[in-house]
Amino acid sequence: MNPRLLRRPAAVVLPLSAALALSVVVGTADATPAGHHHDAAARVVSTATLPDIPLAAFSDALVPGSVADDRGVDLGGIGSDLYPAERRGEYWTVTDRGPNGQIAVGKDKRRTFPVPGFDPAIVKIRAVGGRIQVLKAIPLTTASGAPVTGLPNQAGRDEAPYTYDASTPLAYDPNGLDTEGLVRDRDGSFWLVDEYGPSLVHVSAGGRVLARHVPEGLNLTGADYPVVESLPSIYLQRKVNRGFEGLALLPDGDLVMALQSPLLNPDKVAGENSRTTRLLRFSPRKNRVTAEYAYRFDAVGDVEPGQTKTSELKVSALVAIGGDRLLVQERTDKAARVYEVRLRRGADILGSAWDTAATPTLEQLDDRGAAGVPVLAKRLVVDLNTVPGVPGKIEGIALDGPSTLALLNDNDFGMTDGPEAFDAAGRLVDSGVETTLVRVRLDRPVR
Repeated sequence: MNPRLLRRPAAVVLPLSAALALSVVVGTADATPAGHHHDAAARVVSTATLPDIPLAAFSDALVPGSVADDRGVDLGGIGSDLYPAERRGEYWTVTDRGPNGQIAVGKDKRRTFPVPGFDPAIVKIRAVGGRIQVLKAIPLTTASGAPVTGLPNQAGRDEAPYTYDASTPLAYDPNGLDTEGLVRDRDGSFWLVDEYGPSLVHVSAGGRVLARHVPEGLNLTGADYPVVESLPSIYLQRKVNRGFEGLALLPDGDLVMALQSPLLNPDKVAGENSRTTRLLRFSPRKNRVTAEYAYRFDAVGDVEPGQTKTSELKVSALVAIGGDRLLVQERTDKAARVYEVRLRRGADILGSAWDTAATPTLEQLDDRGAAGVPVLAKRLVVDLNTVPGVPGKIEGIALDGPSTLALLNDNDFGMTDGPEAFDAAGRLVDSGVETTLVRVRLDRPVR
């Protein structure tokens, strides 16, 4: 039986106010995978899940007429990042580009967008009584007020978009954003990072895109907002769907963005086998990149025991913790660790030979010390793999006091890959994975 039939409220399109008032508690956090040992020091102290809110009701309340048919998809995907709001226990989150999957057609894997009218949104939440409440939602819009959508930007660089069944091509959208990291600035505006460009996006308090910073040479045309080529051109070599993922706001106002996976530099083989990704530091005051750092992943089998594919390693979250210190989350889809790093001036590689395709590239190096490449030193804060009750695919992390982490997963809108993701009537066969917010008490404070 479709698990949706057991959990979904009556099949009516609710106005957003009614949808957000739903009080059904729809599940608990996933259990710890079998074979993982328990860390008695770190533990989950609270768990909350997001009730079923029809995506059409949510979207049309923000942008009327944007979603004619949600194909049975509920609101999800809000776990792309987590940032503390003004009140304790409340957080800003952001959706990614919306429901999407892959279907193999011959030798190709086609990227599907079952709800192409979906507009990425900034969502404010809080957890009460085991349930995530949506307090506010802000749609992302262009300069003229149109929704940005989550569709790919450029043919030949981004994956081609298709309908839910991979049968019909969809149009590219130069305004489209695959939003991931999120912070709220002191003036009430937001900064986001995006995977397509990859890009850094400045957004007004009302959701209007003020500027999109992209790598030099991207040549993105047709966007209905300012596009600024202010990032190093080497970032044009990002892996598809592995652009910028994490974002942090330092106390001095600088931003730090994390590249999810190593660049394909100089080629795909080097990128897929590399364990070195990059962080960029951007000064909103100077409106430019001011530093770059090399971040070295652990061996993939150490992050996820039994995993052998280095390409599964990703950075999904950054958290500023004072001065030039950050928490960095490195993960696979099934496991994650959180480390502390310090952005030391001597580790800056911006403008060096490592920002070129000259070989050996940064991504090709196994012995960074011999090549004189500074790599950020890191200290393990917590191995989330060892904490019972933490769900998979954590992408949003916030510090909730010195000894507690708030964690939010990405449930991919309940979607899975393959043609079986939808039934014969074109309705979603829900994966049953819920959007879950957990709070983890650490064994010692982060200071």
